[in-house]
Amino acid sequence: MCGRDDDCYLTRGDVKYLFICFGVVAVVVLLAVLLAAFVYLRHVTITVEDASLTRFSLLTSPVTGIAYNLSLTLKVRNPNWAMSMKNVEPFVAAYRFDSQQFDRVQVAATGDKHPAGATRVYHLTSSSQGAFVSLGSAGEQEYRRESKAGTFDVEVALSRKVSYTARYTKCKIEAVCPLKLQLVKPDSTTVVFQKVKCKLQKAEKNC
Repeated sequence: MCGRDDDCYLTRGDVKYLFICFGVVAVVVLLAVLLAAFVYLRHVTITVEDASLTRFSLLTSPVTGIAYNLSLTLKVRNPNWAMSMKNVEPFVAAYRFDSQQFDRVQVAATGDKHPAGATRVYHLTSSSQGAFVSLGSAGEQEYRRESKAGTFDVEVALSRKVSYTARYTKCKIEAVCPLKLQLVKPDSTTVVFQKVKCKLQKAEKNC
């Protein structure tokens, strides 16, 4: 400790030591930031914000099929604040009834980018006069049961393969969104839809 009459100053060696300390701390902080930004990967969150089913008819001739009109709004959030995503394969949604696929639509094309920390909203509207579906007798019975109730269990299976900024591994993202949809008739009032959080399937290694 310096006294009143002492000369208190830092020697060149002291200054050098302080610079080294500050440099070490800065490197450690930088490595921690880079580790959090590019090594630890956070998974996306996907929700169905809205959905409307205005037609859902079972056809049995000449083959089993479903005539439908379905619109839905998907919200996808990328929680990684430093890594954007880019589709290396199309982002697709498969529609299923009683575990059987009856249609498949594209959500976003190959090359579509999802910025870091951003939320993307996709509006899908699709229909068919008779999309083929392999239900079997049990599936047809389930359709009649749900048709009588006026509410259909439709599953939306999402799939996309993406690359992330500064990461070599390409990751497949799969999720399932179970929807309970009340059939909306032209003369009926607006049906309130309860938002559904989609369940992500187990990710591959390093994803």
